[in-house]
Amino acid sequence: MPPTPTDRNRLDEEASPYLEQHADNPVNWQPWDDEALSAAREHDVPIFLSVGYAACHWCHVMEEESFQDEEVATVLNERFVPIKVDREERPDVDSVYQTICQLVSGGGGWPLSVFLTPDGKPFYVGTYFPRDPQRGRPGFLQLLKDVSQSWQTDREEIENRADQWTAAITDELESTPESPGDPPESDVLGTATAAAIRSADRTHGGFGSGGPKFPQPRRLDLLLRASVLDGDEAAGEVAGEALDAMAAGGLYDHVGGGFHRYATDREWTVPHFEKMLYDNAELPRVYFEAAAATGSDRYARVASETVAFLERELQHPEGGFYSTLDAQSATPASRLDEDEDPDDEEGAFYVWTPEEVRAALGEDPIDDVAADAAADLFCDRYGVTDGGNFEGRTTVLTVSASYEDLAEEYDLPVETVERVLIEARTRAYAARSDRPRPARDEKVLAGWNGLAISGVATGARTLDPALAETATDALAFVREHLWDADERRLSRRYKSGDVQVDGYLDDYAFLARGAFDCYQVTGDVDHLAFAVDLARVIREEFWDEEAGTCYYTPKSGEGLVTRPQELNDQSTPSSLGVAAALFDELDLFVPDEDFAGLTERLLATHADRIRHSPLEHASLVLAADAHARGPVELTLAADEVPASWRETLASRPLPTGVVAPRPASDADLEPWLDALGIDEVPPIWANREARDGEPTAYACRDFTCSPPQTELEAALDWLEN
Repeated sequence: MPPTPTDRNRLDEEASPYLEQHADNPVNWQPWDDEALSAAREHDVPIFLSVGYAACHWCHVMEEESFQDEEVATVLNERFVPIKVDREERPDVDSVYQTICQLVSGGGGWPLSVFLTPDGKPFYVGTYFPRDPQRGRPGFLQLLKDVSQSWQTDREEIENRADQWTAAITDELESTPESPGDPPESDVLGTATAAAIRSADRTHGGFGSGGPKFPQPRRLDLLLRASVLDGDEAAGEVAGEALDAMAAGGLYDHVGGGFHRYATDREWTVPHFEKMLYDNAELPRVYFEAAAATGSDRYARVASETVAFLERELQHPEGGFYSTLDAQSATPASRLDEDEDPDDEEGAFYVWTPEEVRAALGEDPIDDVAADAAADLFCDRYGVTDGGNFEGRTTVLTVSASYEDLAEEYDLPVETVERVLIEARTRAYAARSDRPRPARDEKVLAGWNGLAISGVATGARTLDPALAETATDALAFVREHLWDADERRLSRRYKSGDVQVDGYLDDYAFLARGAFDCYQVTGDVDHLAFAVDLARVIREEFWDEEAGTCYYTPKSGEGLVTRPQELNDQSTPSSLGVAAALFDELDLFVPDEDFAGLTERLLATHADRIRHSPLEHASLVLAADAHARGPVELTLAADEVPASWRETLASRPLPTGVVAPRPASDADLEPWLDALGIDEVPPIWANREARDGEPTAYACRDFTCSPPQTELEAALDWLEN
């Protein structure tokens, strides 16, 4: 038997839960490292690259069909170097090859399946392949044999295609305009908002005319900002329709809180059931902001229940947040026949039958309403029927009847219906907790934690100051485990004590955003100083002066076939857009470092892309809008911000504002300057002491400031005049 390029599956050495899932495959999987890449060059064989993540449904399917199959494994092991990548750990690798998949096929996704030359250039790409041909898809086993044969007989054609595809990736991801223009003008938000309204589904909420439907939190940011700052009523209506639809539909977990990944249908009824940290970071942030803008208690409830879900099910005991909950779990015993073995099924943990509802609610009445009637109320409220709306005659819970309609139907006061359903949900949650649970991916990722920290900090600002502790605990965890203060470098992933992968731009930018938001809420200068430190590393490691942009990968990191940028908003915000907005805000505190100049250059470099496709670049639009409007500052000089001020801030949204707490006395500023590594008091704090021993607010816009105000309302009113 001829020697194989790799002699064993090396994934048993990896901490990634996704890679661990494949450690017992008969395929000789390798991680993406020098050893694997060298083996391909040494044996002159193609690389088969498979990219996925732990909660990916079709990744599990392809594993079961192909990667556990001995015949498939034999061909892979003998004729290829098979490499498995967790896209959550190595988003740079995923970005490069996902881009060519989208350019070639018009779509992408996971599992991502790519054939590469030994030097990493792609020449064949797809997503899920069944083992054998079906529904127009080629069979994976035959595809492996065909690619191997072509490698031997059509090598020149393969090399030419690989060079062309690599050039296309470079043009798409790395290149910047030779002659950039000016940053987008003040109308950029209006243009983006108009595009968002045109793309809106005014019947069912959200965006697009069919399924699947994704939450699109940054589009909602555009709409809410236009509504609050520009009085755009249509923007507010479209945002509300999307927020209402997501909160009422199956995307939202009505028993346990939190959001699933996306809805498979236009009506938001049936979700893809995985729960991702980034969705449950960005969405509560948007709902908290919407609650502040509209006064909606419902939005505040959805946001706070989602944070409670994070704290309960995705939080490390020491504060950081885990990455995902799987979509699949074992079938509950209530749906199995006697002696039937459970299978892993998508959504099994979350769906209901009428019988399961009745069993969950038990026999005890609720608020003098008999248990059977309470179960009927629950089923009517959430659409649970004998026929169901999902597989196996089960039901994904959706809000199907209002409290008022139920009160009329059951001849009960509305308040009683509400109390009964609250207790019914509590009992349903307790019963559901006994079901087999979805698997949890316990990676702690720096960037995703940054998003979660921002989301929770927004809740501390707009609803409950106690949430600040959850945000700062997570920030402390990431700083302790992933930040090397001596080297001033951030790692991306922590898992059970194992730290891996140099941080990418999203790790630095999202975490800096989270740290800065914690400063705005708590007034702790240490959080501000950490945000500034991270921004300084972004400038050192990711900023390219000649290109006028920040790349996604650090200068000192591993080189791929191209160096990508992250301009588009996808499942997470554009790291470039987040960095651009953050630079502008941090410039107020360290003006001698000219972070605002970086924002100006970034926006000028990418101005044409932003103008031509604003919805794809929503985070950059938000940064450009704030830059065009100019800074809005609210300096709070107080040793402790009064509780009444916090209540006022919660009800007065400041979409482009910076809240800048500082000590009451200038004499106490010296340690703050030391923390930031600066010598002079920045203008945002300078000459803004507390007056007459009272907490004092200073509001400024476009370098013009209000008089000192000991009533916060007066300072905010000045901003609105």
